[in-house]
Amino acid sequence: MPASHPASQEEHNRHSLIRARIRKLLPQFAHLQDRSREARRYVIMAAAIAAIGGLLFGYDTGIIASALIYVTRSFSLSTAGQEWIAAALNLGAVAGALISGPVADRYGRRLTTICAAAVFIAASLGCGFAPDQTTLIIARLFLGAAVGATTQIIPVYVAELAPAELRGSLVSLFQMVFSLGLLVAFFTGYELAGPSDCWRTMFNLGVIPAALLALGMFFLPESPRWLLHNHEEERAIAVLYRLRGHHDPVRQELDDLLSAHEQQTGESGWSGLKQAWVRPALIAALGVAALSQLSGPNVVVYYAPIILAQAGLGSSAALLTSVGIGLTSTITTMMGIALIDRVGRRRMLLVMLPFAALSLFVLGSIFLSSAPIAGLRMVVMLAALLGYIFFNFGSLSVAVWLIASEVFPLEIRGKAMGLASATVWLSDTVVSLVTLTLVNALGTTGTFWLFGLINVLSFVFVWAFVPETAGTTLEEIEQRLHKGTFYNTGR
Repeated sequence: MPASHPASQEEHNRHSLIRARIRKLLPQFAHLQDRSREARRYVIMAAAIAAIGGLLFGYDTGIIASALIYVTRSFSLSTAGQEWIAAALNLGAVAGALISGPVADRYGRRLTTICAAAVFIAASLGCGFAPDQTTLIIARLFLGAAVGATTQIIPVYVAELAPAELRGSLVSLFQMVFSLGLLVAFFTGYELAGPSDCWRTMFNLGVIPAALLALGMFFLPESPRWLLHNHEEERAIAVLYRLRGHHDPVRQELDDLLSAHEQQTGESGWSGLKQAWVRPALIAALGVAALSQLSGPNVVVYYAPIILAQAGLGSSAALLTSVGIGLTSTITTMMGIALIDRVGRRRMLLVMLPFAALSLFVLGSIFLSSAPIAGLRMVVMLAALLGYIFFNFGSLSVAVWLIASEVFPLEIRGKAMGLASATVWLSDTVVSLVTLTLVNALGTTGTFWLFGLINVLSFVFVWAFVPETAGTTLEEIEQRLHKGTFYNTGR
């Protein structure tokens, strides 16, 4: 049963006026020739520029591992000081994700992204030139706010620009560029290591991708869905023609947008998230957001070198393995981008998550024996480790930003995506804080088995609560929410 309220006569008249205005505007574009190929290339270029936000996310997530060593020496940090500097990014990201949602809904996706990039530039310089520990922590909080904002805005922006058949791969570019950002951070930290103040250069280099993002966004259009929602019909139509290149898809998309617009309840504030008809989308998006971190990917990324070194692999070999982890995650994400629109989000998750769980169960079994790990056991351990990265990053990590950007109705999409992004950051913070405690309490085997079980629970959650959205327009997903048939999308 649909949970939305019937539109009032005033709303009906307003919707009729919008339809009439669009009918008058469309003939102005009738002279345009078919430019479908050029439009497809333009959409891909726009998504690639916006995905630079993922590079910011990846670089500042990864660079702290190298920088913190030298920051500790410069400021004679205590353990608590180190933890505050490392955690400040996550805390700022939660706030940035929540604040940027209403801002993006009010002022537009494009302008909010440019502002986030500007904050990132200022915060990167603030970190690089910080005279003391307190200033560095404050700068890291603002840096986190900018990162959290980009994780909220950019997936929504790209999802609203992309045609249905390309939406999965284009939104997932964000995650692939995040993996590249991690690699860049690892190599940058290695190359700059040495001088006592090298950490300042590490932080200052974050200005480069932020400046590229801000500059690139000046040349990209605003989301046509946001424009139409804010009564800028002529600009919305012009942007759609530039993005689609042909009359038929533009007319069909406008019709779908108007139909979805006419079903809106007017609940565009935070209270809109409490509506019963929105609840299935909220469960699916927030569940995937939390499980993308609780299933343990960052445990492997952050703590694998420590665990492997303790297993007898040697510090140098353990660090080299972390580079292998970075390469595997990047390759896997590229594979996911190539397949997610063909195979589907739900199917890819259901196929790959059992193998991610199996990899962790095998990895935990390796540590049952206290004997030194060598020979065949070492090979199996490394294969299980990289196998987990392959299957987890190829499923949850690829789908997390995509699903959240797809399932929410337009009127609350910015705020809802902000909540999903904040859930990712909160879950990441929890995992980061408890992992070493778990290793001490449960042992290496118990810890890997616990995260393996969470991957099994992730499979059950996807099977029960996540529908297939591949090949479905954002407006079709919204209409199914209104009709109460959300779970019928390709199940």
